[in-house]
Amino acid sequence: MVFIAGRRFTMGSERFYPEEAPLRPVEVDSFWIDETPVTNAQFAAFVAATGYVTEAEEPPLFAEQPDLVVAPGALVFGPREDGEGWWSFVAGANWRSPAGPGSSIGGLESHPVAQVSFRDAQAYAAWAGKALPSEAEWELAARGGLDDADFAWGDELAPGGAMMANYWQGAFPHENLALDGFERTSPVRSFPANGHGLFDMIGNVWEWTADDYAEDLPTRPCCGSRVSAGPRTLVLKGGSHLCAENYCQRYRPAARIPQSADSATSHIGFRCVVRPV
Repeated sequence: MVFIAGRRFTMGSERFYPEEAPLRPVEVDSFWIDETPVTNAQFAAFVAATGYVTEAEEPPLFAEQPDLVVAPGALVFGPREDGEGWWSFVAGANWRSPAGPGSSIGGLESHPVAQVSFRDAQAYAAWAGKALPSEAEWELAARGGLDDADFAWGDELAPGGAMMANYWQGAFPHENLALDGFERTSPVRSFPANGHGLFDMIGNVWEWTADDYAEDLPTRPCCGSRVSAGPRTLVLKGGSHLCAENYCQRYRPAARIPQSADSATSHIGFRCVVRPV
């Protein structure tokens, strides 16, 4: 983990999406944060030690239709046969098989775990003696000391043509040039660390925070995000490998989207923090 000294910093942005505004001073206490997102190998160790079963591995329950039987599964990115959008609920998709039946995490042990819900992330954090970060903690860490910069490394997305994170290059969702070398997730530490020595704060997978998303804040639907009809909607931070210049420029520290607590997708993961007692 990396120690982040508490301080006052300017949170948010007024140059991109309305839900990121206004710029505001925020005071954050010191904390430790995971150097990378939690990986498949780390999550597998947790499951092996506890027998934990993720939400995507259990049949979903619908309060309005209690007799409805739906096979366990999760959301997977890819062109839909009906041509309507690019996200599909795939029966059998879960953290072990992130793209559905026939897929696996074999060879992806160092990639971020995905297809984990907010509850799943909380369960791992509790087992590890940690917690999920607040939105302010996450953003302070992601900025790497560059409070006024658009990106975690400065104001240029690809300085000198260098790919600084795993995001989508090309016209989303049909043209993926993969200039960064990856069509989907990438091994953690594949790109340069930010000024705090943290990896993958931007791109690769969105990350859960512990903060509820305020319902009165506007947002544009992005990359499989949805607002829950249930009791909790949480803030996701950091963007993912599906964020693109032409559609979802949320590969930035200030970016944020809402996600229902019970939702697992193929591009959402998490990392943990420890707060000094």
